Amino acid sequence: MLEAVSEFEYSESIDVSASPDQLYALVSDITRVGEWSPVCKACWWDEGDGPRVGAWFTGRNEEPDRTWETRSQVVAADAPREFAWEVNNGWVRWGYTLEPIDGGTRLTESWTFLPAGLAGFRAKYGDIGEAAIANRTAAAKSGIPQTLAAIKKVAEAS
Repeated sequence: MLEAVSEFEYSESIDVSASPDQLYALVSDITRVGEWSPVCKACWWDEGDGPRVGAWFTGRNEEPDRTWETRSQVVAADAPREFAWEVNNGWVRWGYTLEPIDGGTRLTESWTFLPAGLAGFRAKYGDIGEAAIANRTAAAKSGIPQTLAAIKKVAEAS
């Protein structure tokens, strides 16, 4: 179910036969992201950290032509309603919102390329900055429905 679309913002929802508490426990466990993300293959908390506002973690991303790591900080941890983080000190915001529905939860995944990220990509990549932004935008927009379908499968198998 499409929620919102703009050039640098995207969100999509899926209904999952799991309670908001169960689903929140799943999506806030960033060590499991590799089970459902088409790009982010692994995440790990900084030593002793966990799903709380201010916590930091590292993610390893893979595409056919490259592998890279990112640093992210949790910016919302409101169980069982919202879990979100920002990548690279405010370049990109990713998050999940959870809404109870009859028989389960409506899970929405959202992505926003923030102004600092757009400026950062343009500065980092120079002449190919716009192409790099377009690549990351396309990956987010194609990856969200894949991620949601995989989370649903994992959650409903539990």
